[in-house]
Amino acid sequence: MPKRIALQKPRQRRRTFFREWREHRGLTQEQLAGRLDTSVASISRIESGTQPYTQDVLEALAEALMTDPASLLMRNPADPDAIWSIWDQAKSGERQLIEELARSVVKTGTKG
Repeated sequence: MPKRIALQKPRQRRRTFFREWREHRGLTQEQLAGRLDTSVASISRIESGTQPYTQDVLEALAEALMTDPASLLMRNPADPDAIWSIWDQAKSGERQLIEELARSVVKTGTKG
């Protein structure tokens, strides 16, 4: 009799922001699939987390969505209150002030 193999529950994966970045760039799944020369079904499965992605796919998605791979995994571009959204909206002089304030808060342990 063949050995029985226990099916394991799929492990809970960390959330990604592929869909949010695609929508942030105003693209449909069809348009993104066209940029990557892949199927809409594949884009849908990657966005829903049912299809794993490789480093090559992550980098291709980042290039197609005009961001970096880390942002696809960590940043929701639709969150206007997130620090990176504030940073993206800041002008050069404002960014310098934000950096100085952040250094001061970290150095002194100032609590908000």
